[in-house]
Amino acid sequence: MDDNIIIRTESLVKQYGDGESKVMALDNVSFVVKRGEFVAVTGESGSGKTTLLNIIGSLDKPNSGKVFFDGREITGRPDNELSAYRRRSIGFIFQSYNLIPVLNIEENIVLPLNLDSTEPDMAYLEVLLELTGLKSKRRCYPSELSGGQQQRVAFARALVHKPELILADEPTGNLDSRNSREMIEILKSSIKKYAQTLILITHDMSIAAQADHIFTMKDGVLTESEGTLR
Repeated sequence: MDDNIIIRTESLVKQYGDGESKVMALDNVSFVVKRGEFVAVTGESGSGKTTLLNIIGSLDKPNSGKVFFDGREITGRPDNELSAYRRRSIGFIFQSYNLIPVLNIEENIVLPLNLDSTEPDMAYLEVLLELTGLKSKRRCYPSELSGGQQQRVAFARALVHKPELILADEPTGNLDSRNSREMIEILKSSIKKYAQTLILITHDMSIAAQADHIFTMKDGVLTESEGTLR
């Protein structure tokens, strides 16, 4: 077993529906991601990209196949173990910000730590607020922020517990080009400084081109583009 591999999938199959309405979201998907890599997954809407990300993050279960995190199989684990895996090892970033409207910005950011009964690293929180340009907005509520600022909160929330793995599903899909560039730079800076791994779904090939590896999903089949390791 290669200790440098953080994610490995074996023959993942995910099917929705039956008969003529059957949709094969994942069709025998096997791939590996090494520590510290930035991996981009591209493909048309409905091709299975989000399903793959959700299964890696234990938000969904495959019909068959296995997922290994840091050499340990996570498929079939009890719900309490999977919940701990999500809280402690993964930072999720979605296209929709999923902020809690009754919590202020700082409270939204530290929410994953509170759910795990962990005290926040206040020095690191200050770094995140500075990095995302939210220092002056920490006492504001989501409704008082622009879309770009809300996505910055979501980025900070995903990074606050210094996860080993960041799963990002179209995280810049609702942002303009300037905000998109800034958000990707924040992610690249974080994974480099903290030896994190990033798997990112995107339709933006200018973002995908910055990755170490580019994979394309089509009709549930995952293939790697040649020569994508930078």
